[in-house]
Amino acid sequence: MTQLKEVDIAVIGAGPAGLSAALACGKSGATTLLIDFMDAPGGQLIKQTHKFFGSERQFAGTRGIQIPSIFINQLSQMPNVQLVLGVNASGYYADSGVLTLEDGGKFIKVKAKRVIIATGAGEKALAFENNDLPGVYGAGAVQTLMNVYGVTPGNRVLMVGSGNIGLIVSYQLIQAHVQVVSLVEAAGRIGGYLVHAAKLRRAGVPILTSHTIVRAIGEETVRGAVVAQVDQSWQAVPGSEREVACDVICLAVGLTPLVDMMWQAGCEMKYVPALGGHVPVRDENMRASNPAVYVAGDAGGVEEASSAMISGEIAGISAAVSLGFRAQDADARLALLKSDLAAIRSAPAGEKIRAGIMSATACGGER
Repeated sequence: MTQLKEVDIAVIGAGPAGLSAALACGKSGATTLLIDFMDAPGGQLIKQTHKFFGSERQFAGTRGIQIPSIFINQLSQMPNVQLVLGVNASGYYADSGVLTLEDGGKFIKVKAKRVIIATGAGEKALAFENNDLPGVYGAGAVQTLMNVYGVTPGNRVLMVGSGNIGLIVSYQLIQAHVQVVSLVEAAGRIGGYLVHAAKLRRAGVPILTSHTIVRAIGEETVRGAVVAQVDQSWQAVPGSEREVACDVICLAVGLTPLVDMMWQAGCEMKYVPALGGHVPVRDENMRASNPAVYVAGDAGGVEEASSAMISGEIAGISAAVSLGFRAQDADARLALLKSDLAAIRSAPAGEKIRAGIMSATACGGER
């Protein structure tokens, strides 16, 4: 086992949150190691071809696929920041503060004074008959096929889920000349931004709220699906079933935080459905109950990339300050970032997020 030199801060995950955290750490002067198991940085950004909107501080008007290079260009000019790709962070030992990395068959130890966990989230599945047929995809897989590899998943897609991911991926499918035959949503209203839903409606995509998929049709591959209306108890209404011809079923039914490292670090965890599952209890500076550990992005609760970048910068500044590094404008910058985060969550669609964050924040409220 090889011993790496000690670093001030290790950032696990080079998605939007991790990149933002590493940049904040680097600006502070802290020696920083940014780790990701993928061969290219960016996380979900590498497949987000749409333009961001909101604040210029969160890259409004910039396409997601362009954002990683902006971060990397800045990080590459910082000799105190090292980016390690294609390496998996496989373990964290809370008693010693040692982080174990797996690089092929080799294990590497890293001694970090602070660890920022920005491991993102994984796609949830949905239980229905024949859900293991080829042609049933998660929305993230469909985005990767199209936007990273230039491969369309099929010709006629049934989208399940109307959150922002379902709405955006549906529109990207249309842009790739793939027909979205329908979008079904079990809830009584659309879950994502209405501006995205309006694009689909203008393109002629039927959006069926209070509907779900009952089963996939096919033997070797998907050739159709049965959808049905659901009642207030989320049960299919008898007699409402109908068949939809499609060769792809795309599931955009939510994400769940990837928090294995938080459990290993001995952090206090809480199950918060509004945030996607188990998340670490943290303070307003993203510090977990283990004082050496910070959380950023979807690992702390599933939100948007803009929110992930803000929380990443908050975690990065806060971790550096806790070690004695202090940028001249740290307090003012943290106040601005927290204001930006509150503004993003202030929309009606952010009501559940706000409640979830309150539940997961130490002492029941941000401090």
